[in-house]
Amino acid sequence: MRYVAAYMLAVLGGNEHPKASDIQSILDSVGVGIEKENLDFVLKSLEGKKLNDIIAEGTKKLSSLSMGSGSGAVAAIDPKAKKADESTQKEAAKPAKEEKKDEPESDDDMGFGLFD
Repeated sequence: MRYVAAYMLAVLGGNEHPKASDIQSILDSVGVGIEKENLDFVLKSLEGKKLNDIIAEGTKKLSSLSMGSGSGAVAAIDPKAKKADESTQKEAAKPAKEEKKDEPESDDDMGFGLFD
């Protein structure tokens, strides 16, 4: 992913066809190391293609994916487990008891409140 991101940054910076050295300098500038084989694979895969075409092709592939429609089977609910869950929820809904701390009064306001 880092190689693709650096490739895209190089293209957005005006370099239509970045080379390995271009991508390496981008990644070096932010302290990210490279693996030569992975970088070569990404560059070989993107060779001769325009970034806009690659993005359009990827968008088409993503649109064909199923993102789930909630058509899965509903699991049977154990009544005992449901009651235990309800009691846990009731306990969690109770407000926590606040401990009142005695704070010494300050004379910084000289006895006058902001809204007195």
